Amino acid sequence: MSSKKLLPPKTGDLSDWYTSVIALADLADYGPAKGTMIIRPYGYAIWERVVSELDAEIKLKGVDNAYFPLFIPMSLLQKEADHVEGFAPELAVVTHGGGEELEEKLVVRPTSETIMYQSYSKWVQSWRDLPILINQWNNVVRWEKRTMPFLRTSEFLWQEGHTAHATHSEAEEMQMWGIKTYAKIYRDFFAMDGYEGYKSKSERFAGADNTLTYESLMPSGKALQACTSHDLGQNFSRPFDISFQDKEGVMQNVWQTSWGFSTRSIGGLVLAHGDDNGLRLPPKLAPIQVIIVPVKPQDSGLVEYCKKLYDALNGQVRVKIDMRDDESFGYRLNKWEVKGVPLIFKIGNKEAEAGQVTAKRRFDGIDVAIDASEVLTATLAQLSDIQDTMLKASQQHLMAETREAKNYAEFKTILKEHRGFIKVYWNDDPIIEKQIKDETKATSRCMPLSLQGGKGIDFMTGKPSKDVWLFAQSY
Repeated sequence: MSSKKLLPPKTGDLSDWYTSVIALADLADYGPAKGTMIIRPYGYAIWERVVSELDAEIKLKGVDNAYFPLFIPMSLLQKEADHVEGFAPELAVVTHGGGEELEEKLVVRPTSETIMYQSYSKWVQSWRDLPILINQWNNVVRWEKRTMPFLRTSEFLWQEGHTAHATHSEAEEMQMWGIKTYAKIYRDFFAMDGYEGYKSKSERFAGADNTLTYESLMPSGKALQACTSHDLGQNFSRPFDISFQDKEGVMQNVWQTSWGFSTRSIGGLVLAHGDDNGLRLPPKLAPIQVIIVPVKPQDSGLVEYCKKLYDALNGQVRVKIDMRDDESFGYRLNKWEVKGVPLIFKIGNKEAEAGQVTAKRRFDGIDVAIDASEVLTATLAQLSDIQDTMLKASQQHLMAETREAKNYAEFKTILKEHRGFIKVYWNDDPIIEKQIKDETKATSRCMPLSLQGGKGIDFMTGKPSKDVWLFAQSY
């Protein structure tokens, strides 16, 4: 039976489709502990592509990589009240070690502000010690009650940047750089458009003065918080005494930021681009950009022709030949469709004799004839075009599924009939946001940077407002 026949339609039960495609495409498997996930080599190869590109941007900014401990003494986590309150329901706590009860409980890292900032307090004495620009690639644990591979797991991989600055304006610039860099990665590599903007008071990171987010919209009409960047103000530097003597000899507390991008992004990638036949990977992130599938792997002449194509591409394209002789030609084509390989070369005797390639574009299903003498140039052009086409499709989807509501009645009608992003004027109010969430399951996703500058009427209260917000139901 082909992989596609085992895959339920995406238009049916989306959760069923999502978990099925992750398994059939060999992205991940369930771990033995509840809520954990094994990232398989094919899935991890996608993450490695993300790490490579994002790490280069981080280093270009002058941020250094480091590593801090997994275990955080409970007393450190409790130093910032909002922070510990925000994470308390999700904490995994170690109470015993070496067969004995611990004198102080240890929290398994949910995020690293507290463990890192204890060290920052020792490292910073003078303005000359600033800024501190540190990032770490690690795993974190948040004890989620409802889990789904990549999107929400008890343990996940990410990078978390943590910086300390002499002035608030420096910190604000760093926070903005974080979200702009993430947006660039999403658009240029994931081919996923979205909105950059500020989170509401209710939705911002626990312990932050404000949070910037990148919000994408999935085909289901639900939003995905794709990553975040936080202005921590002096909320951690005061309790951790991260202070310095400025150029005038006055003692001051530092201003801080933190920003993170996780394996949740792969879940968004699957949802955003997948279809009824499986994954559709953008070429820049695809572990295999071209799969060469000979009709008869036992045919030595055909295999030799495939190897010539491989040699012409290898080094500039991530390419592989499927030589499995225990699977039918149709099964192998379906298998690589499910895995989302951007270009599938279908090679039979007709192609070999004519010196051609029949290349199927996974994203739109179009077959393209390529002359073998120009295979590298033509393949690179096709991959570039597929990447651009996928981003344009995402941009069009975002635009088409962003609608405006002038009042709560219109808001509820749009949510019922379309979902998607709903653009409203609103004066950020946690009490009103809770009411909206309780009644509609929608929350504010962000105050988008790109949609500000006008004046309107608050869609809930009728009072004047100058802030445009996006609301949506979300994952």
